[in-house]
Amino acid sequence: MKIEGEYTFDGRREVVWELVRDPEVLATCLPGTQSLRLVGENEYEGEINVRIGPIAGVFSGRLIVSGEAPPESCTLTGEGKGKPGFVKGSGHVQLFEQADNKTLMKYEGEVQIGGRLASVGQRMIDTVSKSMIGQGLGVLNEAIKARVLARAEAKEVEYTPPSETEFAAAVAKDMAGGLLSSKLFLWLALAVIAVILVVVVWLSVG
Repeated sequence: MKIEGEYTFDGRREVVWELVRDPEVLATCLPGTQSLRLVGENEYEGEINVRIGPIAGVFSGRLIVSGEAPPESCTLTGEGKGKPGFVKGSGHVQLFEQADNKTLMKYEGEVQIGGRLASVGQRMIDTVSKSMIGQGLGVLNEAIKARVLARAEAKEVEYTPPSETEFAAAVAKDMAGGLLSSKLFLWLALAVIAVILVVVVWLSVG
């Protein structure tokens, strides 16, 4: 599955680069994060705990950053796995300075999905991944704005992860055109999110 897109952040390129390399900030983009840590100079590991209806378990992910050109671009390789399946992917991220202290991010990558998730259907996975990336980047943008404001006021800033329920409901709303057709539909959406979130979001913001 090919993933590509762009997003404009409300902050200078140096600030965006700094925050997307900060595990504490990245964790705010991942609902249900159990842990997210830097395990090497350019390697991250994390776990997400999911307990939604019949879907429960810990999903693990790893991301390796390479080909860095701070604060302009980098290449990413990642994987995530859990009981419902696995995801592997790689991608490239570029940051471009814009007017009014904004930054344009462009990202592209390829993701492979296996296990039970592969039977969900390409269209559903495409919709979930696009909505999920938008939700995750929106949360990251709020963290960027908070950092900019805190620095201007010489204050400390605390990052709070979004609610799993709110995040999943927003994704499910995009999938259903504003209607949650059933509990099973929501559970399925959350199961897909749980497994591919680590890789897809990291590919777009890592």
